[in-house]
Amino acid sequence: MNWKHLGLNTIGAVIAGCLALSPAARAAEPAPLPKPVELTVGYQKVGHLAPVVMITDDLKKLGVELKTVEFARYADARTALLAGSLDMATVGPADLAISLAQGATDMVGIMGVGSSPKYVIGRKGVKLDSWDDLKGKKVAIAPGSAVWFQFAATLTEKNIPYNSFQAVNIQGGGANFDQALQRGEVDAIVTWEPFESIPVMEGYGFFAKNLEYSQSKSVGAELGMLAANRKSMAEKRPAMERFVWAYLQAQKTLAASPDAFTKAYASLTGLDTKLAAEASKVIELGSVTTVDQIKRQAKAFNELGVIPKDVSGDIEKYWDASFVEKAQ
Repeated sequence: MNWKHLGLNTIGAVIAGCLALSPAARAAEPAPLPKPVELTVGYQKVGHLAPVVMITDDLKKLGVELKTVEFARYADARTALLAGSLDMATVGPADLAISLAQGATDMVGIMGVGSSPKYVIGRKGVKLDSWDDLKGKKVAIAPGSAVWFQFAATLTEKNIPYNSFQAVNIQGGGANFDQALQRGEVDAIVTWEPFESIPVMEGYGFFAKNLEYSQSKSVGAELGMLAANRKSMAEKRPAMERFVWAYLQAQKTLAASPDAFTKAYASLTGLDTKLAAEASKVIELGSVTTVDQIKRQAKAFNELGVIPKDVSGDIEKYWDASFVEKAQ
C-alpha cells in the first residue's frame, strides 16, 4: 500500500482495523463523555509518535472529536500551544523549560513519549571513531532542537569544545540534513529518525557508534513529550484524560509488536515499510522522562547559556503526572 497519499484519518482507520487492540492489553476504558468535545492536538510525522494514527476511532467512541495539526518542528508546535491554538501538542523535552524561561506559563507537561540511543551520523569515508575525530569537521545541526540539546549537553559533559568543529545550521525538515550529507556539504549530521537511518540504508552514511549522545546526565534519551495548554486543561480535562488513555493503549500495542509498530511508523511518515522497520528498531515507546530529569535539563540549559535563567525550581508546578496515573 502507498501510504503517502492517504490522510491521517484514513491511515488511522486502516491501522486501527489491522491492529485492533487486545482487550487484555487495555487498561479500564473510561466512560464516554456526555457530550462530544473537540480536542485539537499538534503532532509531528516522526516514528515515536506513531500511536497518533491509531486513536481517532477509539476517541470518537469516548465522545472526543480529535482534530490533528501537523508541525514540522517541535518549536512551532510549542508556539501554537502557548498561543492557545492547540489544546495539546507533542513538543521537545526542553520546551517546558524554554517556555518558562521566556515567561510563558501556559504549558503543562503530561508525559514523555519514547526514547532511543542517538548517534552522530557520519558521511561514508569520514573517520569518526572517537569524539576527538569531530575536530575540524563540518557537522550539520538544528540549533535549539531536541536532538541539538542532547548533543550539546553530551559535548559539555565530555569536555569537547563546541568550537572544535564547524557547526552548520540546517533549516527545515530532516530531509535537508540527509541531502547535505549526501552532497558532501557536511561530514556528519545530528538529526532524528527516520533521517538517521536513511543515509545508512542508502549507503552514503553510517552510525558513528562511538559518538552516542543520548546518555547525558542533564538531558537523557527522551525523544519528546506530550504537553497541554493550561487554559484548555482546565476546560477540557475529561477529554484530555481520554486522549492520554487511548494514546497509552496504542503505545502498548505498538511496543509489543514490531510488525504493528512498523506499519504504524510507515503510515504516519510515508516511509517504505523496509526503512520503517529498520528505523523503528532503535525506538522504545514509553516515557523515560521525570520531573527530576526536566529539572536537570532546565539547569543545564541555563548553564549552557541557551535559556536566560534557571527555572529548574519551577518545573514541578508545571508538570501534571495525574493523567498518566489515572490512565494506567
